[in-house]
Amino acid sequence: MPAEWEPHSATWLGWPHNASDWPGKLAPIPWVYGEIVRALAPGEIARILVNSAAHERQAQRVLERVGVDPARVELFRFPTNRGWTRDFGPLFVRRASPRPEVAIARFRFNAWAKYPDWKKDDRIPERVATRLGFRLFRARAGARDVVLEGGSIDVNGRGTLLTTEECLLDPAVQVRNPGLGRREIEAVLRDQLGVTNVLWLGQGIAGDDTHGHVDDLCRFVNPRTVVLCRETDPHDANHRALAENRERLGGMRLEDGSKIEVVELPMPAPLYFDGQRLPASYANFYIANGAVLVPTFNDPKDRVALGILSELIKDRPVVGIHAVDLVWGFGTIHCLTQQEPALEPSVQMTDAKPQAVGSP
Repeated sequence: MPAEWEPHSATWLGWPHNASDWPGKLAPIPWVYGEIVRALAPGEIARILVNSAAHERQAQRVLERVGVDPARVELFRFPTNRGWTRDFGPLFVRRASPRPEVAIARFRFNAWAKYPDWKKDDRIPERVATRLGFRLFRARAGARDVVLEGGSIDVNGRGTLLTTEECLLDPAVQVRNPGLGRREIEAVLRDQLGVTNVLWLGQGIAGDDTHGHVDDLCRFVNPRTVVLCRETDPHDANHRALAENRERLGGMRLEDGSKIEVVELPMPAPLYFDGQRLPASYANFYIANGAVLVPTFNDPKDRVALGILSELIKDRPVVGIHAVDLVWGFGTIHCLTQQEPALEPSVQMTDAKPQAVGSP
């Protein structure tokens, strides 16, 4: 699995439609998606999942009004339950020889072992593979299919993968793969994603209904450097867990045995809506071809976080995307996006046809 900063052919998104994801607040969400696509489109094709002809028209209308070039967008009429494409969308892998190829590591999706409606989302990897002509490799442990969401892992593209024990190993809460332990999970990650070094952090952040996704707390920004969220308020629910993760990283090593450079990323002030703590985090950024998209929260620390990421990722601009409405759905920019790597790691390629619509 290539690193996120390596060249993409496209970014996949699922256009929002499920009102239960943003109760009472769905109306502004398509416009936030519009801003995301507007930032993505100059650097790569946006491949967008839509549920119906009416849903497609809404996406086209919003994107046109915010100024997105329609030649930079492909719409796929593949019905979904929700729009969190990071978690149910294809996990793309790439090989260089004997001939360059992009394929899909097919993990199952069961709505974070929490919600009953997931079967449409779970079909997306097969539908994408059929449409694009990609090979699909089923992730299995023995005779069992393995469940994994894209937001639960982060890779440096050189063999190291980050994840959390809370998400993948908790034996009692939101259990994705009952009976599978650390050794079995690591074996599947090695087989399917080509990693050689799995690093286990502890807990995720407060308010995260995925139960510990790593993309809300610790992310690679280059092969040797991670940003790790830090909460300075000792009374905040995130303080102890993030401090423990910092201690763990200090003793961890990369795939070549070298130490990891850890850069601290602030946490915004706690954000609540309707009495619910929300998983607001600057770590939920997305590294696109032409920009780094970072969620912002009308917080004084927005500027600090943008500055830190700008110093670490200097080959493309860092762009803030207002995410106060978005995070009411318990996720932001990284949760919505999934990168499709370019066929050649050093060359950005697109073979997309504008506005390809319909089912396979």
